[in-house]
Amino acid sequence: MRNSHFFSTPVPREICERIDNGLYDAVGEQWWDPVSSYHQTLAFLNPVRVGFAKKALLGGLGIDPRGKKALEIGCGGGIRCEEIARLGFDTIGIDPSEASLRAAIGHGHASGLNIRYGTAYGESLPFSDRTFDVVFCCDVLEHVRDLPKVISEVARVLNPGGAFLYDTFNRTWVSRLAAIKIAQEWKRWAFMPPRIHVFEMFVKPREMKLLLRRNGLEWRVHRGTKLNVSVFEALGLLRRRAKGESTYRDLGEKIRLVESGLLAVLYLGCAVKR
Repeated sequence: MRNSHFFSTPVPREICERIDNGLYDAVGEQWWDPVSSYHQTLAFLNPVRVGFAKKALLGGLGIDPRGKKALEIGCGGGIRCEEIARLGFDTIGIDPSEASLRAAIGHGHASGLNIRYGTAYGESLPFSDRTFDVVFCCDVLEHVRDLPKVISEVARVLNPGGAFLYDTFNRTWVSRLAAIKIAQEWKRWAFMPPRIHVFEMFVKPREMKLLLRRNGLEWRVHRGTKLNVSVFEALGLLRRRAKGESTYRDLGEKIRLVESGLLAVLYLGCAVKR
């Protein structure tokens, strides 16, 4: 189980190695294939992420994207980077997976978006201090071995007054059930590859606030997520997909996350550099 010791040193290797981050090297063009589970990130998560970002940046903080520089850490195939660029930011995406980056670059060019991509890790960002006005980090913090170092790097590359937007999984029995058991392990419903997430690496909101404060980042808000359909309806749809009676595209058309006050599973956050 993750404890306070984990927030001053890297996660023990035996825990971190239970995550198969090599999965992202095998994804490639699946990021943009409508019948792929990875593409459903767009249908399932992007709307709530983009909606939250708009409210936090344009509304709450009054940040005008025009002329502002944004970085996404862990950009994968570029699904979120393209949304960030469409908001008006001068956008850079970094990721350790070269296969995912090739997919991101190809789709970005085809979409006519001027996004720069590069290979890098969140623990060692190849940018000067005070480079970006906004840093995004979605579905990444629960994958990194040295979370304190990642947050330190985010703070370093942000301009004073710049915003850090993130989402991650809370470490609760509900998230274990939803994100580990149902999503990955129980074949009756599983829709994601095994070992894509490890429960012990999930981050409680209070732990996230502590890391932010230690690095000069002022926490502003946490918002939770919930399904747009009932749990029973969702399980029925997942069961049909697992039996081959429907596709991931069908799931993406019927199930998505919406913003809520429930922080028990996936939560979104915003902080500002002092």
